[in-house]
Amino acid sequence: MNHSTTNVCHEDESNALLKFKKNFVISKSASQNPFSYPKTASWIPTTDCCSSWHGVECNEITGHVTGIDLSSCQLYGSMDGNSTLFSLVHLRSLDLSDNNFNHSQIPARTGDLSQLRHLNLSHGSETTFSGEIPHEVSQLPNLLSLDLRSYIGVDNPDDPINHLRLKTTTLRSLIQNSTRLKELHLSFVTISSFVPNILTNLTHLEQLSLSHCELYGEFPIGVFHLPKLRVLDLEYNNNLTGMLPDFHSSSLISLLNLRGTSFYGSLPASIANLNSLYWLSISNCSFYGSIPSSIGNLTQLEYFNLGYNKISGEIPYSIGNLTNLAHLSLFENNLSGEIPRSLFGLENLETLVLGNNLLKGQVELEMFLKLKVLTDLDISSNNLVLTTRKSSSNVTLPPIQALDLDSCNLSGEIPSWIMNLTALFYLSLQQNNLQGEIPLSLFRLENLESLSLSNNLLEGQIDLKMFLNLKSLNFLALGHNNLSLLRGTFSINNATLPPLEILDLVSCNVGEFPVVIRELEALSYLDVSYNDVKSLPNWVCNLKLLVYLDLSYNNLSSHIPSCIGNFSQSLQALMLQGNKLVGRIPQTYTIGSGLKMIDLSENNLQGQLPRALVNCRMLEYLNVGHNQINDSFPFWLSTLPELKVISLRHNEFYGPIMCPKPCTFSKLHILDFSHNKFSGILTPEMIKSWKSMMMSNASQLAYENNVIKFSGKSWSIYIDYAFTMSNKGIVMTYNELQHLYYMVAIDLSSNRISGIIPDVMGELKSLVLLNLSNNMLSGNIPSSLRKLSNLEALDFSLNNLSGNIPQQLTELTFLEFFDVSFNNLSGPIPENGQFSTFQENSFEGNQGLCGIQLLIKKCENHGMGSPPQSDGDQDSESLLQFDWKIILIGYVGGLVAGLSLGNAFGPNVLAWLRSIFK
Repeated sequence: MNHSTTNVCHEDESNALLKFKKNFVISKSASQNPFSYPKTASWIPTTDCCSSWHGVECNEITGHVTGIDLSSCQLYGSMDGNSTLFSLVHLRSLDLSDNNFNHSQIPARTGDLSQLRHLNLSHGSETTFSGEIPHEVSQLPNLLSLDLRSYIGVDNPDDPINHLRLKTTTLRSLIQNSTRLKELHLSFVTISSFVPNILTNLTHLEQLSLSHCELYGEFPIGVFHLPKLRVLDLEYNNNLTGMLPDFHSSSLISLLNLRGTSFYGSLPASIANLNSLYWLSISNCSFYGSIPSSIGNLTQLEYFNLGYNKISGEIPYSIGNLTNLAHLSLFENNLSGEIPRSLFGLENLETLVLGNNLLKGQVELEMFLKLKVLTDLDISSNNLVLTTRKSSSNVTLPPIQALDLDSCNLSGEIPSWIMNLTALFYLSLQQNNLQGEIPLSLFRLENLESLSLSNNLLEGQIDLKMFLNLKSLNFLALGHNNLSLLRGTFSINNATLPPLEILDLVSCNVGEFPVVIRELEALSYLDVSYNDVKSLPNWVCNLKLLVYLDLSYNNLSSHIPSCIGNFSQSLQALMLQGNKLVGRIPQTYTIGSGLKMIDLSENNLQGQLPRALVNCRMLEYLNVGHNQINDSFPFWLSTLPELKVISLRHNEFYGPIMCPKPCTFSKLHILDFSHNKFSGILTPEMIKSWKSMMMSNASQLAYENNVIKFSGKSWSIYIDYAFTMSNKGIVMTYNELQHLYYMVAIDLSSNRISGIIPDVMGELKSLVLLNLSNNMLSGNIPSSLRKLSNLEALDFSLNNLSGNIPQQLTELTFLEFFDVSFNNLSGPIPENGQFSTFQENSFEGNQGLCGIQLLIKKCENHGMGSPPQSDGDQDSESLLQFDWKIILIGYVGGLVAGLSLGNAFGPNVLAWLRSIFK
């Protein structure tokens, strides 16, 4: 409402506002604020704009409109440079925040409002302004505050329509021209540049928000010392680096948010000088060292998040001085020692997250009784032992809503005191030694949304009817216990089922596919792997929201249902490996398929690889290994732009590995064609088509990592596909590749490939594993392989290679496995570098070789006997074994749950991980 004391309103300005009003409609959905209302409803032509119109402010003397506040007033429509708003040249303040301008670009005529002190065009969703921020905005000389924030891009960060963009030159000129700025809010504006040092010239700056801006480089440390700075928010600029400064006692900083950046270094003791600090979020960074004891001086601190760093040492006892602390998260660090007892005196603590550390000692339940407002508790995955007194079932517990006691050495039955937590909506007790049956009293926790009991010793029969009372349940994990899913009572009539989205029944002795699943309309994640299911009903194709389907390692022995490839565009992962499926792979993959991962390996499938797979434009991972597929090289897979992994191993593929016309596998970095009947030569053109393998820059390869993301309505899964390399008893697992965050591998072993190894193979600079063993290759080992600086395993055994082993291969400092046995190589074996570690069996079967590695054939003694020859029929053991694991499931409600399906092709057990992260 206008606060002017006069009723003077210039007619031209009043008309301009009325014309502006006509360009928009009122829609409640246009504003996110629940208290929004249509301010322009009061704009009536017969009334005075200065005294009667909501959101309009006038100069008391001149009557000119100087302020417009239309924030949260439900405006919907587009805005351009013809808007009459820009004729109001006396405007000093313009606030259009929290309305829906339908992706309009910010008009360049905003620069006409040269008197503007305050400009706010922010919004809480993707419906705000978009496109390039005009240079004219940076030319407003009197700006004191600029707010162009949005909170979009989280669900769809790659959609360019959801982003405002700011050129580097515009950012620099904005800072240069607006030296009086007090507030600069550009969060979620795509800037994609370094932060200019001239930012330190903004000596009047009080608030700076640059989160999610794709900033990179070293952050100017002088910004921390700006004399009036109170708020600094740099959250989720992953490539932005820097260190915390030596803070001055005069600092006014009250909120510091560096979460999700690449800031590093130790926490300075001088952080205690931030006397006004109430919010400190520096999680998901690279901080190391210990928590300084001076942290206890931050007595105003209410929020402290140090999770996902490399912090070590003990939690300082002084943390008990932070009496205003409501949120404490130290999740996923290397903290050791016992939990200090002073921590249990923080009576205002609502969230306590200490999971995934090295904490030890005995923790009694009674210690938490003083934390009377505690709602979230996570002490999972440490070396702690949680104990309770016998009388604990009768004590008054805090109002805990989320409880994570994974890996807390719990034994015996599920603790009875948990049943008293009537507000509980998240409960995770995974990876303990809990025994007995699931108590019926657990099903009286009617607010439960997420229940995880996997990886225990629970037993007894489970009837899914038992969970009907949990009306809000959408996450249920029972896998890897001694439970048995009750047969024959799956049909549920006239019952309201919980809105389950995620259901894990891994290794639950399921013999018959549960019919009740047919009624779970919201189901998007289903894992029934490692059971005894014998048939896949066609009604599975009615689960239209299914994103992730895993039926691997059952006894499925029929054909794959023809609907499986097109029943849902939501389906992203189809896991049917390790069964007895027969027949052909269906041709029903349709245009628009959302499949990212298909694993049909270890079955009895025949016929050809269906060309309909070209419709799976999002496909990243394709594994049809260990079947009986008979087909030529599927060159047409090169049309799939996201394809990273192809495994055709152990099939009947034949013919040359080449494309009939030029092709490019642009993102392919794992290729396993081993144990087939491929023949012909390996052409330089084919090798050059593997573009991503030629990358050598680590930052480039970060985008080609081994992680696939799957997303449901309220969850996300990140699957990290891993590998085991083995040969002649030597095993290297993917987790041992410490210097890499990606895997790049070629395995063409046990085929009929002939000709030479092309020199261009040395251009695949990101290769970690190269296996060409058991073929008919001839010629020399190319010295260009010295450029494969990331190579860890090289196998050329069982071929017809001749000449010397190039001395240049000693430059391969990461090489841990090397095998050229049973060829026609000659001359001295290199002795330097990694070659000094290789055993005799790496070189056997080459009559002309000599060297210190051959105990009976040193180079100075050529008269000694030669090692035994290959009989020519020997089959090589593949270096590459596929494996994958789910490394994280994100879940709604501010909670993040995770699971790890270690070694999906072996006996490893299911492991669930979870963290609370707000």
